[in-house]
Amino acid sequence: MLGTAAAFALFWAMAFPVQSTAQDPVTYEAATAAAWGTDQTPAATEGSDAADGATQGLTAEQQALMDEEADWSARANLYHAGGGGATGNDSLGCRPIAMRTVATDPRYIPRRTRLFIPETVGMRMADGSIHDGYWYASDTGGAIKGQKIDLYTGNGRGSMQQARRLNMQTLTIADAGRFDGCPPAWSAPRPAQMASLD
Repeated sequence: MLGTAAAFALFWAMAFPVQSTAQDPVTYEAATAAAWGTDQTPAATEGSDAADGATQGLTAEQQALMDEEADWSARANLYHAGGGGATGNDSLGCRPIAMRTVATDPRYIPRRTRLFIPETVGMRMADGSIHDGYWYASDTGGAIKGQKIDLYTGNGRGSMQQARRLNMQTLTIADAGRFDGCPPAWSAPRPAQMASLD
């Protein structure tokens, strides 16, 4: 039986040869010269370094924080809920807020510090809104030591896409005062109990 099947397969292959569409491997230089894959590159105008005027119309407080000397600098990592990322509440007992909650080493950046990170001003969010640069030190972590912060991006690995360019970058951070309670959600107005700039 096997001999008959093999003979039939050989006959079929000879009668109807497979038309290969594969080509020889292309070198990196040839692909680059042909600009292959450029249609998959994200727009360079996304993010706070955009030249699209995203940083126009800053409040007086934001402009002052942009202009002043940084209080801290720290290497940023991104983290998310699910898949081994954040679970449950932050170290203050609050629900983490996407693109607002920051985990810090409290000996370097104290908890309950309202942070202003200029590199995030103008960053386009998943819902199309623009980041204002404010973050809230409301979480800690055993692996966060010294000049390192973790930025919470939301639920699932896909939530990190909007801030991917910040991962492993050293960011400048300004102290924008203290906050009480939990970090505000994006839809909520800024709570009145937040301290203004000292």
